[in-house]
Amino acid sequence: MDEELTRRLLGLLDRVEHWLPAPPPPLDWQRDIAALWQRHALGGNLVPVEVRDALTLDDLLGVERQKQALYANTRAFLQGLPANHALLWGARGSGKSSLVRALLNSLAHEGLRLIQVDRHDLIGLPVLVQQLRDQPQRFVVYCDDLSFEGSDDAYKALKSVLDGTLTGPPDNVLLYATSNRRHLLPESLTDNESTRLVGDELHHGDAVEEKISLSDRFGLWLAFHPFNQQTYLDTCAHWVASIGNEDDWNAKAREEALRFATLRGGRSGRAAWQFACQWVGQQRLDT
Repeated sequence: MDEELTRRLLGLLDRVEHWLPAPPPPLDWQRDIAALWQRHALGGNLVPVEVRDALTLDDLLGVERQKQALYANTRAFLQGLPANHALLWGARGSGKSSLVRALLNSLAHEGLRLIQVDRHDLIGLPVLVQQLRDQPQRFVVYCDDLSFEGSDDAYKALKSVLDGTLTGPPDNVLLYATSNRRHLLPESLTDNESTRLVGDELHHGDAVEEKISLSDRFGLWLAFHPFNQQTYLDTCAHWVASIGNEDDWNAKAREEALRFATLRGGRSGRAAWQFACQWVGQQRLDT
């Protein structure tokens, strides 16, 4: 009977084996400084990834206050001091994601480790945090371009990990998120219909309170705004010199940079980088 049962179990495993996730490559936090969290039906895996680029904090112009605040917060965290979860919100292409990458490049030698979680995998966030609880390293769990639709319940897992459970996140884990939305959830005119004035106090309705409650769990809010013209041009000059050389930035390049921003419908660090790639590439192509 035992042999028959064993045979049947082995046959079952053979049939379902191809549905199981492939084992992740070995991860060594002494060597690896960044990883992706990939959720699956049986939990999730941490997959080590190479650092995308050598971006540094000095490469980011026009966001000095944001750089200083997030850098100080992260260094306090790495030294075991009190620190806040951080929400970087604001205009697209203004340096939110780049700042997180630059922090990793600047502070990896001090022990910073970064784990990126896709929004669709946030349901598995409690499992990930539990796995990190007993690790000696200190981790920033990072979600890029975070936002939720009105019917999306994934944000409840994030709320719970941030400040909604008895234990909360462990001391060696911080959550950083970037978003174009300040409150992460869509806001509509009808949300304010139940807002009322009681004496001199404004009382929000339940819908507004629910949407504010998520972003309110981030202790550090950093706002990013569109660049003015001079900051945009300074950023273009920086990247043109970095990708090519200083001689590539001239009056013609300045004129083309302004035209590039006009055609793109806005000035940002991303637009400056894209212009620099186009300009330097064309200069080298023509020579």
